[in-house]
Amino acid sequence: MAFKKEIDDKILVLKSKDKPVAAIVSLKNVDIESISLSTNPEFLEIIENSRKDFKHGKKLSFDQMKDEIVKM
Repeated sequence: MAFKKEIDDKILVLKSKDKPVAAIVSLKNVDIESISLSTNPEFLEIIENSRKDFKHGKKLSFDQMKDEIVKM
């Protein structure tokens, strides 16, 4: 497919009244779970909160994490 080869690694932006409304991106090397998670507001909030916690020193060592999992 010639068109596919032309936009294989690019982003195609669709506009309505000169404003971007959607984007078409290559799914090469992307799985459906990654796409689903990257657009899930609940997951994105978890990631954002985790980054804030880490920045403020709230982190566990690998051994501490294993101990917490065993307690579950």
